Parts: sequence; C-alpha cells; structure tokens
Amino acid sequence: MHFTSEQRLDDGVLEREFVLGEIPGMLWTPEAASASAPVPLILLGHPTLGLRKMYPRLLARARHSAAEGFATATIELPGCGDRPSWPALDQARADLRRAMQAGEPVSDEIVDSLVLPLVDKAVPEWQAALDAFLSLPEIGGPVGYSGGVISIGIRLAVVEPRIIAAGLFAGSLVPRVMFEEARQVTVPLHVLLQWDDEGNDRQAALDLFDAFGSKEKSLHANMGGHTGVPQFAGDAAAQFFTRHLKPGRAVRPAADGSS
Repeated sequence: MHFTSEQRLDDGVLEREFVLGEIPGMLWTPEAASASAPVPLILLGHPTLGLRKMYPRLLARARHSAAEGFATATIELPGCGDRPSWPALDQARADLRRAMQAGEPVSDEIVDSLVLPLVDKAVPEWQAALDAFLSLPEIGGPVGYSGGVISIGIRLAVVEPRIIAAGLFAGSLVPRVMFEEARQVTVPLHVLLQWDDEGNDRQAALDLFDAFGSKEKSLHANMGGHTGVPQFAGDAAAQFFTRHLKPGRAVRPAADGSS
C-alpha cells in the first residue's frame, strides 16, 4: 500500500489517500491512534458510484466513527470511479436502467450479471486491503464492515474471519444465490431498511433478513426513501459498533491461521 496524500482535518482526523496495486482508496484515523494505542477498524462499503461522488458521505461517516475511536477505510470497487472500465458491468448497469425506466420487473438474469461478478472480484480485493490496513501500527482491530452493496457485505461476513460485526443497508438488488450465503453468516448484524425505498423490493429485504444465520441480528426500519435515512439511524449504527468493536478485544485470526 502506497500513500499518495495526507491531510489533518480540523477535528484532528488524519485522512490519507492510497493505492494498493491498481486500487485507490482512503483511510481515516482518529487523532488518538498511535503505535502504542492502536484502534479498531471499520471498513466503509459504498455503492458503485465511485469514491469521488461518494466522498462527502464517506467523510461524514469517517468523522462520526473517529469520534467513537475507530479508524475507517474504503477502496474503489472494480469498474467504478477512476478504475478501468469493465464492459460487462457497464452492460449490466445499462440493462438495469432500461428495465427500471420502462417500469419492467428487474429479472434475475440482470441482477446476477450485475452483482455476482462484482462480489467475486471485490471481496478478495477487500481482503487484500484488510491485510494492508492491519499491518499499520496504529490499527489493531477488531474489524467491522459497514454499508455498501449488501451482497459484498454478506460474502465478506462469510469468508473473512477478521470481520466480527457488520452493519448492512438493505438497499441492494440481491441475487437468489446470496440468500444461501446469508444463512452462513454468524457475526452480529445491524441491518438498516428504508421502508419506502423506491428502488428495492421491501419483501425481498425482509426475506433476506430472515435468512441471516446470525444469532444476534437486529432490523432497523425507518419511513422514507433511499436517501431519507434519519440522523438517529447513524447514531444507532455507531452504538452497535461501539458495543462490538471494543479496544483490546482479540482479533479473529485470518483463514490461513495468520493474524
């Protein structure tokens, strides 16, 4: 991981941009983070709009988390933002837009072609980034995952043992095969649902929540559309991570036995 820029924000948060191979990303650490007092980490998921478009919202989440004593980090998704174009993903997006503009049901084929290749490619990249983040002396874990494409969050919660809690946004089109993976999720979950989300199937979101195998899972439903998430919903998510990502708690080992 190579840092390309850094700045100290007015609240003391250190913001650094980096590249990991060809993958750009951003890392925020609270003022208190140091080699002698490493802090837990929250991975910030986001939709496929690109980091530049999402920056104001990501920064707000990072500042909120830093105030609770967490570092946060994110990476650009494949085929998004400044990364090379991915023709298959672009075609799937175009098919989705056409179906939605025509008022037609979004077929399983469109959902699968849009989401599954993205999950397959993005999750190993997130794992490689996590290796790099945890190699920094100021970050010690534990690790949580928050928001973004829910199918990516599901896969990460299943395959990445260092993630011990996840906050998911029930707002993504979900392939049917991901429901089976959801049954394998066992980490504590905090799931946010916008009840009148104009671009998503409420019943499918409820069915997905029911499928999660976690013994501890909570569903937080609020009235309003996709962008109408109330401020107190963010506060509740912060309390969830504060409860589970306590400094000093042991980091779960990596799948290969390393830490």
